[in-house]
Amino acid sequence: MVPSLLRVAPSLTNLPNESSMFRKGTLALHSSKTNKNALKTLIAAEYSGIQVEMTEDFEMGVSNKTPEFLNMNPIGKSNAIARYVTCLKPDNPLFGSSLLEKALIEQWIDFASLEIDANILNWYKPRMGRAVYLPPVEEAAISALKRALDALNTYLASNTNLVGHSVTLADIIMTMNLCKGFTKLLTRRFTSEFPHVERYFWTMINQPNFSKILGEVKQTEQIPPVASTNKPSWPKETAKSKPKDEPKKEVKKEPAKPKEEAVEEEEAPKPKPKNSLDLLPPSKMILDEWKRLYSNTKTNFREVAIKGFWDMYDPEGYSLWFCDYKYNEENTVPFVTLNKVGEFLQRMDLARKYAFGKMLVIGSESPFKVKGLWLFRGQEIPQFIMDECYDMELYDWKKVDITDEDQKERVNQMIEDQEPFEGEALLDAKCFK
Repeated sequence: MVPSLLRVAPSLTNLPNESSMFRKGTLALHSSKTNKNALKTLIAAEYSGIQVEMTEDFEMGVSNKTPEFLNMNPIGKSNAIARYVTCLKPDNPLFGSSLLEKALIEQWIDFASLEIDANILNWYKPRMGRAVYLPPVEEAAISALKRALDALNTYLASNTNLVGHSVTLADIIMTMNLCKGFTKLLTRRFTSEFPHVERYFWTMINQPNFSKILGEVKQTEQIPPVASTNKPSWPKETAKSKPKDEPKKEVKKEPAKPKEEAVEEEEAPKPKPKNSLDLLPPSKMILDEWKRLYSNTKTNFREVAIKGFWDMYDPEGYSLWFCDYKYNEENTVPFVTLNKVGEFLQRMDLARKYAFGKMLVIGSESPFKVKGLWLFRGQEIPQFIMDECYDMELYDWKKVDITDEDQKERVNQMIEDQEPFEGEALLDAKCFK
């Protein structure tokens, strides 16, 4: 985090060498005025009725490098400062009204820092020239950010605030971490995939205590281009220069080989080994056609998509499988459970050509149950998937007997995301296609 520092007047703490600039009962915050971490503290102070003043003439990269600053606190962290300011008010509602709410607030602060802020910075800093820009690293950061926003979006679909029914410190920190993204990276096209996050962000930003500190906030219209000086460059090979007085040696040229010989000496490229599933007899079921039908059916899902599935289904070329997570008792936190399923689907990407899947997270309260339905090419779960995706062994797998009408109906309900499912509410349903 960007260094910032909070100092308190002697009447509040016993800090040595206090300057007369710190008035009794006033907190002084050493940071730049655009530092999002400092802004968290100022917003928390507004909600708490605590007086905090920014020091004048603070210059990041200069003021925070002075011996005086480093002696006071070499690595000030603003989440800690925001917590401190919040705690100065006894029974502050920003920290919840019970031990459970306090724990949930800390949980969301960690999520905001580790899943939202960290991935936004991993995307943003290389584009600004503050780190080497590497496309695979950027792709990983964007993918991780989307997973986090998807989990947050699902939670906010049925919650106005992160904890309870009023603003807490978790909301302040989450909103300010999102603010960096909304104003620098996340265009409207990007955030439109997460409508509940959008609603939450703009609702929070327009709260009086936020707008008093932040003023007008505008969403960026474009992703910043990569700084031209930040693109990785590779050293060019340079020929070693010979001493000037070294006599030139005659180089005898070997007679050129006939063209045919040269071709014969070149090793032919080895053909890429085929996946064993590609060697199976042709199937009447075209997987991509089913995936298109599933994606494009918006109404009458039973009559169109489900009927279409069974019309296409080839029991000789494909098989259906139910899966149940073995450790559902661990699924006590909604967003952690959703992330777990999302990461499983991401690792299943190696099977996209040969599989279709539905994963359901079931229950209105913890522990949540994770169940799935998978369509695989062939009569068994492909061995390369079992070998390369370790999540597979975290589930119990059972082959669907399509002659059993109850099992067949269960397949229909899972494809359709029927709710309630087996008597319980659906927290979320994810599709692999």
